[in-house]
Amino acid sequence: MKNQLSSFKSYYSFLFVSILVATGCATKKTDDSTSSTMNSNNPLVQKWDDRYNGVPSFDKVKVSDFVPAEEIAIAEQRNEIKAIAENTEAPTFANTVEALEKTGITRKRVEAVYYVWQANMGSTELDSVQEIMEPRIAAFGDSIVQNAELFKRIEAVYNSPEKEKLTPEQQRLCFKYYNNFVLAGAKLDVASKTRVAEINQKLAGLFTKFNQHQLADEGDKFMEITDAKDLDGLPDEVKAAAASAAEKKDKKGSWVIANTRSSIEPFLTNANNRALREKAWRMFISRGDNGDANDNNAIIPEILQLRAERAKLLGYPTHAHWRLADKMAKTPEKAMELLEAVWAPAVERVHEEVKDMQALADKEAAKIKIEAWDYRYYADKVRKAKYALDGNEVKQYLQLEKLREGIFYVAGELFNLEFTQINDVPVFHPDVRVFKVTNKLSGKQIGLWYFDPYARKGKRSGAWMTAYRDQEKLNGEITTIVSNNCNFIKGNEGEPVLISWEDARTLFHEFGHALHGLNSNVTYPLLSGTNVVTDYVEFPSQVMERWLSTPEVLNKFALHYKTGAPIPQSLVDKINNASKFNTGFVTVEALSSALVDMKIHLAGDAKIDPKTFEKETLAELKMPSEMVMRHRLPAFGHIFSSDGYSAGYYSYCWADVLSADAFAAFTEAGGPYDKAVAKRLYDNIFSVGGTIDEATAYRNFRGHDPSTDALMIAKGFKVKSKK
Repeated sequence: MKNQLSSFKSYYSFLFVSILVATGCATKKTDDSTSSTMNSNNPLVQKWDDRYNGVPSFDKVKVSDFVPAEEIAIAEQRNEIKAIAENTEAPTFANTVEALEKTGITRKRVEAVYYVWQANMGSTELDSVQEIMEPRIAAFGDSIVQNAELFKRIEAVYNSPEKEKLTPEQQRLCFKYYNNFVLAGAKLDVASKTRVAEINQKLAGLFTKFNQHQLADEGDKFMEITDAKDLDGLPDEVKAAAASAAEKKDKKGSWVIANTRSSIEPFLTNANNRALREKAWRMFISRGDNGDANDNNAIIPEILQLRAERAKLLGYPTHAHWRLADKMAKTPEKAMELLEAVWAPAVERVHEEVKDMQALADKEAAKIKIEAWDYRYYADKVRKAKYALDGNEVKQYLQLEKLREGIFYVAGELFNLEFTQINDVPVFHPDVRVFKVTNKLSGKQIGLWYFDPYARKGKRSGAWMTAYRDQEKLNGEITTIVSNNCNFIKGNEGEPVLISWEDARTLFHEFGHALHGLNSNVTYPLLSGTNVVTDYVEFPSQVMERWLSTPEVLNKFALHYKTGAPIPQSLVDKINNASKFNTGFVTVEALSSALVDMKIHLAGDAKIDPKTFEKETLAELKMPSEMVMRHRLPAFGHIFSSDGYSAGYYSYCWADVLSADAFAAFTEAGGPYDKAVAKRLYDNIFSVGGTIDEATAYRNFRGHDPSTDALMIAKGFKVKSKK
């Protein structure tokens, strides 16, 4: 979303069953629970199909199977945990930490499929299932981290002198388990543990409701256009997509603008009808804020109060301090320092952008003051006037399928990966395609990549990466399965899907997450792939965006959808000349969300009205009146659909510093495809997962800590001179 890796689960679940991670192969066990699992008729608990090292049996999924499958899986893992906790032998790495890492195989399979359905195949039936599943998942996660006997064994291994004899990866695994248990409250007294568990279950239910409300507003609310004159300014592909959306809603002969970012932003950029731009804009920014059954304003204060109480029980002044305790930033103050350093020059740039837009608007017959629903529209006009760059002209060269080939090309050049489409595995929707990924030097399969590019009812908006199974070596040579899910608007049958430059960057971004998973080469699943701290996980994805504009990609894959001709150099020059255009808007839009996120979680247990807090905080920040946050609070799924990115939206800016500085390593060497730098990137970043401290990993790659200078230069902001 920008995507992000998003998660709809409790904070602790990642210890055992991450939404982004799901192991699909079974280990050899002899206990009764495994026997009952394998004898169950429920397809969700069965070992995955053997093809390609195991694939999910999506064709056998029934929503009604989720709850009973979860019950079976939890019972199995409970027995596994019990055996470890009650082991009478002295605690060792093998019989405690490594044994713990081997638990929950069936549960990982079940929840992998469940979360695919939750994100991509929403329905009323699934809503009811979520309301049962989410509190149970939270409760079981707490039962593990609050198991006193289990924690004693983990702590004993962590503090044992024998730990020094373990490999660095094993020592890192010990640290992760110990630290994660402590952060989750393993050292609390019984009463506090009980209350934390109650809070987590309540939060799981609230997260589910928040997400369901947001999804309902995006799926059920739309803007219908009945007069063709109101389509003036819209590109043909946008009109076609709107007509197709209308047909799906039994409104043939009309045009429907869906309440999702992928539909709204092209409309706001191109529609000449200002009144309709305002109507579409208000519909979108009011998601979760309409005073109806899907309103989220009452849920937010509940979530905040529960988070504040939990943080205090865990020994932290605020939820923000707790969430950042194990991140690269370490403290909210450090994160705020970065956000505020970038905020001032970004706001200054917005004022310059608005001045240019207002000057252009003043020349028109119907003089207007630039408002938020005008920003994209007039920014596009200024771009054309200043740089002779027409976004719709660029789109003619940005075919989704060709760009998919382009990301494969980059993966091949940097990491020696090769992608081959396969058609003999089950998928969860006909739009989904599957590719086998191999190392083109050795021919060895390293994973599968599922691609689900199109918007549809029941699918959450945005773009994201998911891992159905993590790479690991603990249970054999287990290869990963990853997916990229987007919400591009599907046009007429047989016509190429054209996307904007920003959408193309999103495609490269999400593929960066997939490459982080595909390149993983570690032993333990908890440390595999994208299992790194939140303010680092966006780094591999954001650095990957920078390969979109390389000549190799543009010359080979930016081909005109009618003629097949490569994008002309004159147009590429315009793109490069305009690369710093509108960076104020893009940066302030994201930073305002990050600042409000951090401030609302630093408020502790203060009673908060979301509307008032958002308005007053933005006023204090001197937010430009011509724009709004990228994510208003009632639809801020990153921070209220789970704990995942709460007090953590700053991570995108933090990772942007890393990515700008990292890409400079290529430009300082032989260019974007420099083999030596690419190898360092693989060796120190993409292959190591969480086996090494993230700051150390970055220094190993770059040779020094990251500097904000590269980011400021990339955005065209003023760089403060160092004394």
